[in-house]
Amino acid sequence: MKKSTRVPGPLRSALLTTSAVLLTASALSLTAVVPASAADKPSGSPSQGGDAKKADPPANMSKIGGDQLAKPGTQVNLLTGAPVLPKDLTAKSWIVSDAESGDILAAHNAHWELPPASTLKMLFADTVLPKFPKTTTHKVVPSDLAGMGEGSSLVGVKEGFTYTVHDLWLGVFLRSGNDAVHVLSAMNHGVPQTVKDMQAHAEELQALDTNVVSPDGYDAPGQHSSAYDLTLFARSGLQKKDFREYASTATAKFPEAQKKGKTTGRFEIQNTNRLLTGAPGLDPYKGIAGVKNGNTTNAGATFTGVAERNNRVLLVTVMNPDTKESQAVYKETARLLDWGFQADGKVTPVGTLVPPKSATSADSSSGPAGAASPQGDAGPDKPAAHAAVATDSSSGIGIALAITGGVLVVLAGAVFVVRKKWPAQPKS
Repeated sequence: MKKSTRVPGPLRSALLTTSAVLLTASALSLTAVVPASAADKPSGSPSQGGDAKKADPPANMSKIGGDQLAKPGTQVNLLTGAPVLPKDLTAKSWIVSDAESGDILAAHNAHWELPPASTLKMLFADTVLPKFPKTTTHKVVPSDLAGMGEGSSLVGVKEGFTYTVHDLWLGVFLRSGNDAVHVLSAMNHGVPQTVKDMQAHAEELQALDTNVVSPDGYDAPGQHSSAYDLTLFARSGLQKKDFREYASTATAKFPEAQKKGKTTGRFEIQNTNRLLTGAPGLDPYKGIAGVKNGNTTNAGATFTGVAERNNRVLLVTVMNPDTKESQAVYKETARLLDWGFQADGKVTPVGTLVPPKSATSADSSSGPAGAASPQGDAGPDKPAAHAAVATDSSSGIGIALAITGGVLVVLAGAVFVVRKKWPAQPKS
């Protein structure tokens, strides 16, 4: 097994996971307005990429990250006193990893190539987000919204409206808006170029189970990823300040009315990550800080989540639970997170999350830990020493919340911070 790629100095956030914070996040979810047209709903048909629900995992899969990950079925090395894995797991594939060290604590068909649905938007964001300052504006033309799949999840982008890049990323992360993805792709020289950029970035991250066909994750022939690769995308994305901010935002305001290119009215949108916002029969998960969910006909439900507890940060990816249990993808993720926190120091890793290709050669010559250079708005950040007042968006439990005199306050110093061992990756 390859040596773990520990991210030094603390990857752990200063997340507040007290009951007061949890209650605040729950209260936000109850007051959010969710437009029916923007729901992250199934799209496409099983014939688009082969019926993954009826398939069996390959007998031998990729060995990236360790030989044990190439084996089908559940892989875990329990030591004395270790908790047993949850028995009620039905997902086709899942993985539990330590986001800081890169150690994989347990996995189930980690390299099985499956349709990713909107979790592929993590790769889209990690690839495209550094290219445009959040204040950049763009006026939407009809061609920007061409080619979206039938039944796509939408945030409500309108032709003729002018949006900031910040608004569009809120649409991508919170409402999984394929319309926002297509507009940002148009800004990036079009969908084909964006697909090419995403594929190149996946290869740089050594996410070799991934084949990108559509930047929004919509079901398409030949499009696939894996629980292992989706975890790599999340870990890479969380190196970026803006990525962390968007992934942990629970509710925000999105342009609804404009006059002469200026926004005159906004409506509220809520994050579709139910471990962040909660749902009937499902409470927000203690310590959750993102990342992304998805759901299509072919992929079923998919989800990658990151959470912090007791100075430990875990990443869990779950793909395609085979159960009628309500909110199954979130509940199975929560069970695996609970297990992962309980198993701290009581398991031998079954593999590791590999670093990007460029880090392999740059590792020996890199500077001090935590010295990676920023990538514009999306680079690693230093926590601010003062509180900032949120205006257009309200952040979820990944950022500590406090209500003072009816004003939502974001404690900037409590933002989930990721520091990486390897140098800042070049723009693709």
